[in-house]
Amino acid sequence: MKPNTKTTLKLFLKSNARYPWLFSFILIGIVGATFAEAIGPLFYKDFFDKMTQDLTITNPQSLVHILIYILLINLGGQMFWRLAIISASLSESKVIADLSNFCFKALHRHSFSFFNNNFVGSLTKKVNRFTRSYESIVDRFYWDFLPLILGVSIILFVLFSRNFWLGLILIAWCALFITLNFLFLKFKYKYDLQRSELDSKVTGLLADTITNNANIKLLCGTQRETTAFADLNEQLRRIRTFVWTMGSIFQGLQGFLMVTLEIGIFYLAIGLKQQGILTLGDFVLIQTYLIQIFSKIWNFGHTLQKVYEDLAEAEEMAEIINLPSEINDRAKATTLVVTKGLIEFKDVVFKYNSKTTILNNFDLVINPGQRFALVGPSGAGKTTVIKLLLRMHDLEGGQILIDGQNITEVTQESLHQNISLVPQDPILFHRTLKENIRYGKPDATDEEIFAAAKSAHCDEFIKALPEGYETYVGERGIKLSGGERQRVAIARAILRNSPILVLDEATSSLDSGSEHLIQDALDFLMKGKTVIVIAHRLSTIMKMDKIVVIDKGDVTETGTHTELLQNPTGLYKKLWEMQAGGFIK
Repeated sequence: MKPNTKTTLKLFLKSNARYPWLFSFILIGIVGATFAEAIGPLFYKDFFDKMTQDLTITNPQSLVHILIYILLINLGGQMFWRLAIISASLSESKVIADLSNFCFKALHRHSFSFFNNNFVGSLTKKVNRFTRSYESIVDRFYWDFLPLILGVSIILFVLFSRNFWLGLILIAWCALFITLNFLFLKFKYKYDLQRSELDSKVTGLLADTITNNANIKLLCGTQRETTAFADLNEQLRRIRTFVWTMGSIFQGLQGFLMVTLEIGIFYLAIGLKQQGILTLGDFVLIQTYLIQIFSKIWNFGHTLQKVYEDLAEAEEMAEIINLPSEINDRAKATTLVVTKGLIEFKDVVFKYNSKTTILNNFDLVINPGQRFALVGPSGAGKTTVIKLLLRMHDLEGGQILIDGQNITEVTQESLHQNISLVPQDPILFHRTLKENIRYGKPDATDEEIFAAAKSAHCDEFIKALPEGYETYVGERGIKLSGGERQRVAIARAILRNSPILVLDEATSSLDSGSEHLIQDALDFLMKGKTVIVIAHRLSTIMKMDKIVVIDKGDVTETGTHTELLQNPTGLYKKLWEMQAGGFIK
């Protein structure tokens, strides 16, 4: 059994075990109902035996008594089925909720890079498949496997008691039938996995194209994407057709085996009848039992096939559950306490994917309360510095300290609690504007939210909306402009009020008028905080206390705006002249 399959089954069993009383009621109900179903034919046997022994039916009362027993047995069986079904409904609904919560936590314990490398739609589908697989597998255990095992066991006991050869033929046939099913499904399982993987790829491509629909239209990619989707869909169609065809052929073999058993066992029964061992009622009993067995055993092949398919469906989510998280809190991680806001990078080494070196023996000190700017050409390593500070990646060497505390030795939550980030392209939840702003401080009052919005100058456009602060912003905040999203992100940072503030091109999506308003809000937000600003527009950082120029992962220049402009050969001066219009010359 594969590790991911073991994980799936172990998790399903563990989740089920949380509700032992419900599980007990399910078992009692199934056992009682199956027992009633199996002993019912014995009374039909007596009924027909009495009729053949007394052709004139001189004592109809005895036949009526048998019918009453049959009625009571069927009513009892139905009551047991109701007990099992109601208990299963309660149990499964609870377990499905538990598994959904578990998968949610399992996803969100992974690092930022994990989500960068996986499609949103694909991850969502994997979670849904996992919970649906539980529901499907446990239903098949309750309503197919368990009744089959109990029912066939009782039937074999009865037939062995009637005649040894009847029982032996049936048990040999069942063993052959089940063995062939296992061998077939073991062979088919690898193709089920391929189908599941291709299905995820189709879903992922669909989600990716929907997310990038504007790019597809503007870059004339509709035909390319349509062709790529059709090609992938064709691969899925082929494997799906192959799997379904194999299943159809095997069902034909199952039908042949069933006909063979029925003819063979009745041929034996005819001989036993001639010897006076069996009665006419026994023929009714055998036929009823064969119908029950065929129904259960036929479903066994189909059910086992579906269980393998369900396990294949759950495979990808189980793989995510088993996948170690890249970034983990240490066993004795402490809570980060920021009293000053001193940030130190000491001999930091970082390689992207452990191959490409981005920072090598990188040193940097950001003093408490300092307004600090990082500038440099694209790919210089500016954003990497911020990601490492936020511990989106772990270092290859060196350390990063905040007030003397190594960020790898504190909890990630306490680290993020003390740093507010306003990114270049803020992504909002598909929730109300009020909820998005409050996300930075869940216990904030409405008055605090309104005050933060006014400080960030987003109160004006929010009040102009028909539903104001109760307006839903759409998926990823798509209903707002880039500048409006940035103002909401700034309001959230104002409300959060962390001692360390990181602004990653925080005014890049604003027009000149909006930027002037936001600059006032940022000046207010920066007071008393250690501030790190990443900017390409150098005009936005002229008033910073310290500017550090990074190129190819190394610090090349340090100083204020005025000091850096005095270096005629410096990179900063070249960048300034380009932005000031010098490139026209």
